[in-house]
Formats: sequence, structure tokens, C-alpha cells
Amino acid sequence: NVHAHAASARTHGTPTAAMSLRSLNPNADHTRTALHINVRAALGLCEVMRTSLGPRGTMKMLVSSGGDVRLTKDGHVLLQQMQIQHPTASLIARTAGALDTMCGDGSTTAVLLIGELLRQAHRAVQEGLHPRVVADGFGAARDAALAHLDSVAVPHGDDVSMPERELLLSVARSALRTKVHAALADVLTPIVVDAVRIVAVPREQAAPSMPAR
Repeated sequence: NVHAHAASARTHGTPTAAMSLRSLNPNADHTRTALHINVRAALGLCEVMRTSLGPRGTMKMLVSSGGDVRLTKDGHVLLQQMQIQHPTASLIARTAGALDTMCGDGSTTAVLLIGELLRQAHRAVQEGLHPRVVADGFGAARDAALAHLDSVAVPHGDDVSMPERELLLSVARSALRTKVHAALADVLTPIVVDAVRIVAVPREQAAPSMPAR
């Protein structure tokens, strides 16, 4: 019985784990409280964004101070318009915004992924794992994920002026299915690919300011 053991430890003067932790670090309780608050803020932002993910995501109504109404489920727009006060949630929002700026998509997924990682990290810390070990584990997982991506990546060098149509269909289909229903995405995929192939300019003919295919 854990409670009986703790009571016995207090009775016989043996310090419990919490007492030992407080003796080593008097601010341990405050640190755990701050950790809990930061994780809860991140998970709160995650819950707001979760329902807008994917083709079945729900639209959010944004009302500005001037009364302007805007309906959107775009993660980048939501993060820009929301008035996020908590530093941790604000940092996550800026990280997701930077990803959207670089790649054009993925802000909602980034928020959800960060939120779930923090949820699992918080659980591990509560079970007694040191945060440093958790951080090292995240680093090892990152390296494994990058290695896996390198192993499944399709090489496309500069010497190839245009990928095969099937490759473009796969890329377009994957992108469209995150925004619209799968059946509609399958209809739009060949239309989008063929339209891009028609207007694309070969790399050797492209002007410096013109996007080449």
C-alpha cells in the first residue's frame, strides 16, 4: 500500500521522494506547476485547432473588433487572427506560421503534433523521467524520422526537367485530400496536373524571374 508506506516513512523519519526532491530543489513544486501550466496552454491551442484539420474540419467564425466576420478553417489564418497571450502557445503559433510560410501548408498539423508531443512528455515527466532524457528521446526520434524520409524519398535532380505524370498525380492527390473529400480530390487531381503541365515552362527556357517546371 503506497499510502501506508508513505505514512510509515514519515513516522520513522525516512524522507519520501517528494521530500527528497524538495530538499534538493526547494523550487521543485513551482517548477512542476509552471510545467503543468505551459503544457495545458499548448493543449488548449491544440484542441482549438484539432477540429479544423483535414477535409472534414469545421469552419471557424472570426469576428474582428470592428465587427468584420470571416469564416475559415485555414490553420495559418486562425493562428494569425487569434489573440494568443500565453508565451508557450504563442511560440507554438509562431513555429507553425513559419512552417506555413516555408512550405505553404502544415500549420494545423504542426500545432497538433507539438501538442501531442508535449502531452506525452508531460506524462513521462510525471512518472519520474527527467526532462533531459525526454529531450534526448525527441532528438533520437527526429533523427530516425529524417532517416526514414530519406529512405522513402523519390530522387528528383536538376537534370530532370519534368517529373513523370504519375509522380505529379501522387503529389497533387496527397495535397488535395488534406483539403477536400477524397472523391472530389480524385476528380480534381488530373485536372490540376494537366493544367500545370500545359502552362509550365521548361527549365532551360525559363527567365530568371519566371518559375520553371
